Amino acid sequence: MKKRNIYVLVFIISVIGLVIVQYRYLRIGLNLANVRFNQNIGKSVKAIQSDLSSYNKLTFLLGKAITNDDTYFETRLDSTREASSYFLNDFLKFKLLEDGIKTDFSYKLYVKDTSLYINSANFVEQKNELKRYPIKLVGYLPDLVHKNVILELQFNRINNYFLSQLNGLTIPSFLFLTAIIFVVIWVLRSFYWQQSIITRTNDFINNLTHELKTPVFSIGLATKMLQQRANKESKTYLEIIRSQNDRLKEHIEKVLQLASLDKKGNTLNLTKISFYPYLKRLCEEFKIISEMEEVDFNYKIMGDEFMLKCDPMHLTNSINNLLDNAKKYSIRTPNIKLLAEIINSKLHITVRDNGIGIEKKDQKNIFKKHYRVLRGDLYTVKGYGLGLNYVKKIINLHKGKIELESKINEGTLITVKLPIVT
Repeated sequence: MKKRNIYVLVFIISVIGLVIVQYRYLRIGLNLANVRFNQNIGKSVKAIQSDLSSYNKLTFLLGKAITNDDTYFETRLDSTREASSYFLNDFLKFKLLEDGIKTDFSYKLYVKDTSLYINSANFVEQKNELKRYPIKLVGYLPDLVHKNVILELQFNRINNYFLSQLNGLTIPSFLFLTAIIFVVIWVLRSFYWQQSIITRTNDFINNLTHELKTPVFSIGLATKMLQQRANKESKTYLEIIRSQNDRLKEHIEKVLQLASLDKKGNTLNLTKISFYPYLKRLCEEFKIISEMEEVDFNYKIMGDEFMLKCDPMHLTNSINNLLDNAKKYSIRTPNIKLLAEIINSKLHITVRDNGIGIEKKDQKNIFKKHYRVLRGDLYTVKGYGLGLNYVKKIINLHKGKIELESKINEGTLITVKLPIVT
């Protein structure tokens, strides 16, 4: 719970930090956009001021409109004002576009200290959020009325315009931030789900192993009683039963320890010992069982002392698991070979079989917990996908390596490499 809260806290702080950083970048971008806009509008103001300073068709029309002079045109004064407003709007729009300004605007052309003016339909008086640029005109129009003539430009929704200029920054930033949040939430969710699966699996193993203790004890007691009055041939088989039952009892205890391995981070009790007698006994017992089950099993142990720093019970159980898989996963009479030898200061234990083999795409996943190969005839062998994961885990805890080679319908070769100690 404590670790989970730390992860969540780090995630929240990281997201808040990213939002703050993105906000600061956005503010910087808006300021830069504002500076650039002011530079561009400065160029436009000079161009507008210059073009409206001389006598031309537009200034002539504007002069008639602001002075309410209807003597020249054979139309109503309102028509003259509408025409001048229309042409002035197009003129301003063209000049602004020349300098890259594409936002909405409004304007008012008026004679100072008088009621003479013309304006665009969307012009709004006294609105604080509008950006205003008053342009004092010179030349023809002021000379015409003998007063100052002002052209005031207003820009509506200027902040929206600045944001639109930053779409190349804001949209990707928003998308990346959303993607980061989504991925982190997915990872945390997967992590908690995995932890929940591990907890449930360990609880299941604990319950199962506790339930197995009673029948194991009963089998051991019955075997001991039978050995007391059995003949020589029966004693051989009873000894195998007793040995396997003792091993099963040890396995139950060790599985209880392994179930707590993920939960508490425990490690195996590794001691310096010769693994040779354990491997020899395992091969001899598996040989007897193989003969009873009509399995062709041969082994060759090259050497008589394999000094390892190991947990002999778990290591023996891992090799037995490999032998048992070689026996189970076969569509014909199993042919299994075990070879143990020392190569480059490492104990190599290879198990070769003539079984059904494993496809290339499954080989990288075969040691994962709960993973089972999806082949039509494979589930004639029941299991939970725990065996090879257990083997991999034990070999890793012994600082060893496990390698796999396999071909479909030809068989599998598994090599375990363990460091020799001196």
